[in-house]
Amino acid sequence: MPISPGTHVMYTVRYGDTLYQIANQFGTSVSAIVEANALYPPITDPNLIMPGQKLLVRLPGMSQASAVMHQVTEGDTLYELAARYSTGVEMLAAFNQMEQPDILRVAQLLYVPAFVYEVEQGDSLYRISRRFGMSMHTLLNANQGRPGLSPDVIYPGWQMVVPLPSSANIVVFQPLPGSPIADGQRLTGYARAFEANVLYQIQDANDQVVTSEQFFTASAGAPAFGRFETALTLQRSPTASTGVLMVYTRSARDNSVQDLVEVPVRFV
Repeated sequence: MPISPGTHVMYTVRYGDTLYQIANQFGTSVSAIVEANALYPPITDPNLIMPGQKLLVRLPGMSQASAVMHQVTEGDTLYELAARYSTGVEMLAAFNQMEQPDILRVAQLLYVPAFVYEVEQGDSLYRISRRFGMSMHTLLNANQGRPGLSPDVIYPGWQMVVPLPSSANIVVFQPLPGSPIADGQRLTGYARAFEANVLYQIQDANDQVVTSEQFFTASAGAPAFGRFETALTLQRSPTASTGVLMVYTRSARDNSVQDLVEVPVRFV
């Protein structure tokens, strides 16, 4: 699965911008921006950009993880950014350790819970949405305003921002949706949970339990958000090649499941 490694910035084109200036600003090349955003016919005139368009730009570096930052533009609010990237306002504020979440500065860089997928030959928006277990609307919303974005046609090499699986109080960083999992693999994320208690279980596509409910703790308990990391355990052999990893909390009042996050996975 072609995940694009490194940190990527969602940049809003301003009046007077050129691809050369943007490439210099972020330490990348014009050709890399052109390919990542499909800035060629029949999508647009060669290398044409317009004020207000969103361009995805990869920062230089060797990180193997895929991360996304949004560069704040005039008029942005945390509420609108949370809606764009399918996350919660408080989650986004905590993610960026914001002491004043109501105040955003133009050109400020905010991490958003998302990764970048590079479109392959034969992909469609529907196929990608099924692979990652999310709606086409979620993918379109995260990439709105970008040249090369169409619900009908996407081009190989175009880099798509994909929101990470999340609820109001939990986001899962690893494993990425649609990726293979094995015994001992790391489960990582961010959660706001009573007494820092988080749980997971795994089922296969035949609704058979592969791993019964397991308990682990985040680095901090509610009202704070804390990071979590634990090793996945596969207790039984799956009866299907695909399944779902469920991460959640339980209510201290009635033990009901809360903040359920479902991550589609493959078994190896």
